Amino acid sequence: MLKYWVFLAIAIVCEVFATSALKASEEFTKLIPSLVVITGYGFAFYFLSLSIKVIPVGVAYAIWAGIGIVLITITSWIVFGQKLDLPAICGLGLIVSGVMVINLFSKVSGA
Repeated sequence: MLKYWVFLAIAIVCEVFATSALKASEEFTKLIPSLVVITGYGFAFYFLSLSIKVIPVGVAYAIWAGIGIVLITITSWIVFGQKLDLPAICGLGLIVSGVMVINLFSKVSGA
C-alpha cells in the first residue's frame, strides 16, 4: 500500500517541477524549460496512474491537486518572488486542512 502513496508523492513532485518550468519556458519558446514541462507532466501523469490502482481516483486527485497548489505557491514565492497576502495564506491553510481531513478521517482514502 505504501508504494502507491510514494507513487502519488512522485507524481506531485513531477507536477510541481513541470508547472514551475512553465514560466521559464516563456510560452514554449525556450527549449530546455519546455522539455522539463513536457517530461515533468508525462512522469506526473504516469505516476498518478500507478497510484490510482489502489488509491481512489477522486482522493488521489484531490491530494495531488491540493498539495500541488500549496507547493507551487511556495515555489512561486521563493523562486519568482510572488507575494502572498493574508487571504491567500488562509486559503492555502484550508487546502492543507482539507487534505489532512481526507487522509486522517475519510474511509475512502485507502489509508
